[in-house]
Amino acid sequence: MKKIKLYIAASIDGYIARSDGDLDWLTKYPINPDTNYGYDDFYKSVDTVIMGGQTYRDILNMDFVWPYKDKTTYVISRNSMGVKENIHFITENIVEEISKLREENGEDIWLVGGGQLTTMLLNQNMVDEMIITTIPVLLGNGIPLFPDSSKESKWKLQNCMAYENSIVQIIYKKE
Repeated sequence: MKKIKLYIAASIDGYIARSDGDLDWLTKYPINPDTNYGYDDFYKSVDTVIMGGQTYRDILNMDFVWPYKDKTTYVISRNSMGVKENIHFITENIVEEISKLREENGEDIWLVGGGQLTTMLLNQNMVDEMIITTIPVLLGNGIPLFPDSSKESKWKLQNCMAYENSIVQIIYKKE
């Protein structure tokens, strides 16, 4: 069975984006060969990407090429936006459809975000691992990492890394 892995950046105060979805605060902390934060290894470990509709729209509005072109992407949205190359939309029976994805052969599934989808999958006990990269910025408000109160669950620390640029990355696995 494929694992669902949340790999996400958050501010010190627990936000994944500004209130309008803007990620400008991340630009001072790029992923590059010197500060990769394990991204390359993680990226190789997944063949499927899932994300919420707002996250999908926010990525489309950024000024760069679709970053998941070699992965099969599923967008969870109220409305289908048509099928695009390697991008599919799940508009109903979300938990059941994601459960089917977990049963497929292959690598694991990257839960890109957003917060509402993350909370839904946590509440269904479907997230197996969380890799949370804390960026040394206080946003004050924005889109929370875990909105709408996910239910209580227990996690076991697998690793914790601190980087010279004050970023901290924590890896948890579900107990």
